[in-house]
Amino acid sequence: MTTSSALPFASAAILGAGLMGRLLGVSLARAGCRVGLYDAGGADGSGAAARVAAAMLAPLAESTVAPPAIVRMGRHALRRWPELLAPLARPVFLQREGTLMVWHRQDAAEAARIEQWLQRTARSLPGLPAPQLLDAPAIAALEPALDRRFPRALYLPDEGQLDNRALLDALLQTLAADPRVELHWQAPRGPDDFKPGSRGQPDWVIDCRGLGAHPDWPALRGVRGEVIRVQAPEVTLKRPLRLVHPRYPLYIAPKPDQLFVIGATEIESDDRSPVSVRSALELLSAAYTVHSGFAEGRIVEMATQCRPALPDNRPMIRMPRSRLLQINGLYRHGFMIAPALLDVAMQWLAEGRSALAGEFELEVQDR
Repeated sequence: MTTSSALPFASAAILGAGLMGRLLGVSLARAGCRVGLYDAGGADGSGAAARVAAAMLAPLAESTVAPPAIVRMGRHALRRWPELLAPLARPVFLQREGTLMVWHRQDAAEAARIEQWLQRTARSLPGLPAPQLLDAPAIAALEPALDRRFPRALYLPDEGQLDNRALLDALLQTLAADPRVELHWQAPRGPDDFKPGSRGQPDWVIDCRGLGAHPDWPALRGVRGEVIRVQAPEVTLKRPLRLVHPRYPLYIAPKPDQLFVIGATEIESDDRSPVSVRSALELLSAAYTVHSGFAEGRIVEMATQCRPALPDNRPMIRMPRSRLLQINGLYRHGFMIAPALLDVAMQWLAEGRSALAGEFELEVQDR
């Protein structure tokens, strides 16, 4: 589906200018809607969980911790992201070179368990490519930088990643250039600040505030994630890599200009204080065991953010009252599931129902 079809209303207020808020703003404006976008922070998105992320599009890799519905959303995203990026004001790095999972010899049993799980998942979900077990020469052919570093690896074809910060910036530039869009920064708003459908008010209010919506959605909780960005000219990884480890599983996502996003911890807490020494040591030590070139890299940033999650770690779209739509609970899967949530929301707004919602086991709760 596309998100540019006509809508049965003329205006909307979007609360929260993170990933979902910006995607919806662009899609609604392209459909001819006047949009007011309100955010408690600034245009740089520094308060958004989407800014502190690796933006990996890895449905099979995530299937070890996510239910099949999330995996199906991830497959949907792999198709939809190129369509969503094409009309933006500037290009955004998007890669689909697969994911490589590696492990040290002492973790071979855990890797074998994961391989069996991934094989079962691939068989049960049509269209999901099966993982491929690689030996050392095949690893070196795929990732020369890892030559002789690992005896075995799993290659998950067709998975991808994008540049999260470049995407947020491109969405911002697209919104700012559209005369139908008004941007309001340092302007926290809640649903009760609007009377949608009344004279002088927007026709709809769409709440995408993440954890900012907690006063109106008490079931939301924060899941703390810590991410380190490293400039490492001596490391030449071509695709996202995951290190299998029983205590601190690691991902390394190579971005343009020899920048690597290394993460991520997952702590049940809404604490946004700086990265802990323990987390930094574990993440950087694990990265060093993957490639010694990280030792000569430069730490560009250590960042912390809290992901909004609901009790079952699944997203939800609900309409608690007339003309108010709330989208939340993207948890750790934001970039992988945002296109699915966007398309379901746009269908719902246009038609009062969504055929896609059933495919993703996503019930739109209507009053």
